[in-house]
Amino acid sequence: MPRAALLVVDVQNDFCPGGALPVPGGDSVIPGLNMATSAFVRAGLPVFFTRDWHPPNHCSFKAQGGTWPPHCVQGTTGAAFHPSLDLPPGSTVISKGDRKDAEAYSGFQGTDLAARLRRLGVTSVYVGGLTAEYCVRTTTEDALREGLRVAVLSDCIKGLEIHPGDTSAAIEEMKRAGASLTTSRAVIKVIVGTQQ
Repeated sequence: MPRAALLVVDVQNDFCPGGALPVPGGDSVIPGLNMATSAFVRAGLPVFFTRDWHPPNHCSFKAQGGTWPPHCVQGTTGAAFHPSLDLPPGSTVISKGDRKDAEAYSGFQGTDLAARLRRLGVTSVYVGGLTAEYCVRTTTEDALREGLRVAVLSDCIKGLEIHPGDTSAAIEEMKRAGASLTTSRAVIKVIVGTQQ
């Protein structure tokens, strides 16, 4: 059985309703992700949580000539994981975008995530979280470049939808790159089935 890992991408307060850069309905991904996380933990499989962890003067912020309002600034409430998101003991947090002069949408960019997955013998990953068009898409594409099999949890991703259709376009891009689509419930059945 291929060894799998779950990648939960950027489910932080600033990307949820009420945050500095809110995804419409962003917190709706949490119940499915929590169920998947629980199944992975019970099966003894690794779970990784990525987060934006920006310095106050990060290059992506408008004041520095970037695209976005300040968000997920290190140590702030906005950068914290959403309080409804379950982070079980033993979960690994991957911080990205922590250098002021470097963008990092993907959980693999400027981090040791790929090396950690290799050390654990992971050959396939399941990806969910925020946002579909940016951090989920780039994390998925980088996982594929690392030679991993990737399945995106379609019920556990949401997009900013700056332009209508951005989320569906991102899903198509991920599929063209080689990712498959599944759901949290389908993954749970697979993971539980391997334990029978």
